[in-house]
Amino acid sequence: MVYKEHWSRHVFVVVNALLLATLAAVCLFPLIHVLALSFSAAPAAAAGKVALWPVDFTVAAYDFALSRPAFRNSIMVSVQRVILGVFINMLLTVLVAYPLSRESSAFPARTFYAWFFIVTMLVSGGLIPLYMVVRWTGLLDSIWALVLPTAVPVFNVVLLLNFFRGLPKELEEAAFIDGAGHWTVLFKIYLPLSMPALATLTLFSFVMHWNSWFDGLIFMNSPDNYPLQSYLQTLVISRDISQFGMDPSLLRLVSDQTFKAAQIFIGALPIILIYPFLQRYFVKGIVLGSVKG
Repeated sequence: MVYKEHWSRHVFVVVNALLLATLAAVCLFPLIHVLALSFSAAPAAAAGKVALWPVDFTVAAYDFALSRPAFRNSIMVSVQRVILGVFINMLLTVLVAYPLSRESSAFPARTFYAWFFIVTMLVSGGLIPLYMVVRWTGLLDSIWALVLPTAVPVFNVVLLLNFFRGLPKELEEAAFIDGAGHWTVLFKIYLPLSMPALATLTLFSFVMHWNSWFDGLIFMNSPDNYPLQSYLQTLVISRDISQFGMDPSLLRLVSDQTFKAAQIFIGALPIILIYPFLQRYFVKGIVLGSVKG
């Protein structure tokens, strides 16, 4: 007997596709508008003529933005933060998740340490104590003030330890029988089998460090040490393009709107470029560490 799909099934698929396409378009419209605004001339932007396509196309806003030393310096601070932060996050996540993934018979203090970390997800010391700790340890106005307070992402640790617990125990037991130690088991068995999980957590860590802006405002006394997102926040909220001493010849091409749009799009560009290649890891991240039946 040949099974034929009911017409309602086809209607559902079409309606579902249209709905998802509409939602995707709604999400993309603001980004496309900012991109179009950044490539438009100042009079067109001021007149509100720019929608989803540049008007009087020009790259003057990008030239002016990239010529600003403060903007270039903020990019370098963010790049440095991402490199250090992601490396430290992943190193400590792996080193914490592996022992916590052991059975209580192998690691009797496992439950105590697991709750020790989980409580930090539920109860926070507060912003003022955090600031005082960073200040008293001499980290203010340094890159370490942006990296060390988030060195151990507990949520990532919980995800990875549950992933480790789902790996076949027979592989570990066979390695121990052959004389392997815990370091060998971790680096030769667990990590190679956990590449999808590690890629997902690396992406989470990258996005977190690149998009963070508030800690830059409170831990950096000098604007010269702001990461990119903190710099953009102060720019969008308070600064005026007239403060930058612009060449009068550029005033007809670059305005406050186009200048800010160009910098905002440059700030979002790394995530836009990376996400299409790692999007499948976000899907895997939805069920990462889940209980397997």
